[in-house]
Amino acid sequence: MGRLGIGLQLYTLRDDMAKDLEGTLRHVAKLGYEGVEFAGYFDKPAEEMKALLDELGLKAIGSHVSLERFRNNLQGEIDYLHTIGAKYAICPYVGAEERENADQWKVLIAECEQLAIEVGKQGLQFLYHNHDFEFHHKVDGEFVFDAMYAGKDAIQVEMDVCWVKYAGQDPLAYIAKYAGRLPLLHFKDFSKDAEGKLVTLELGLGEVPLEEVIKAAEQAGVQWLVVEQDHCQKPPLVSIENSLNWVKEHYINVHN
Repeated sequence: MGRLGIGLQLYTLRDDMAKDLEGTLRHVAKLGYEGVEFAGYFDKPAEEMKALLDELGLKAIGSHVSLERFRNNLQGEIDYLHTIGAKYAICPYVGAEERENADQWKVLIAECEQLAIEVGKQGLQFLYHNHDFEFHHKVDGEFVFDAMYAGKDAIQVEMDVCWVKYAGQDPLAYIAKYAGRLPLLHFKDFSKDAEGKLVTLELGLGEVPLEEVIKAAEQAGVQWLVVEQDHCQKPPLVSIENSLNWVKEHYINVHN
């Protein structure tokens, strides 16, 4: 069994990327991350982004693309991904005003299926990235998370194990359930504050059973572990280094 790729969701470094995209990507590559998942391109033309990634030896895994961007410029988003050599077009979030009840979710699921079909025609894969709110509503008797994929093979899974566990579900069981259609796994850790709200942490400091997640991911055919920390207690560049050091110690350096 080959080793999983280790990537970084650049949302973690959104402020650094806005200030100095090239310098930030150089730092990410120097630390040893193998790939990056974008959350915005900060006005960098696709050809220039591709040249920079090639120079740094970073793989473009995919990109988080808002529903608004999909709706307004689908072909442009597809073209950018093709140019930088990425494979995955990912819906990262659904605004609260569009997910207040089951009927709204049915509309969204149908829209995602159509996006997935169009993206697939052009050689890419459409993934949906979860938070916890997909476990707050049910559609036809099952959680929205599961309804998103039920009978809709075009939509692939980007599972955020942190949010799955925060929602009170078992991430290991969910990884096994979606084996074969789960190419990307958001690899995150968390605790809860005094009010029970999510606090994202560096890897190894929280509640997620990370080593068990890795084993389950390998068995499920996951291609990339994508490190992410929504909000960092330290400078984000420090936090991503600490998290990668955890991955090296507990996975890369001991992988058979």
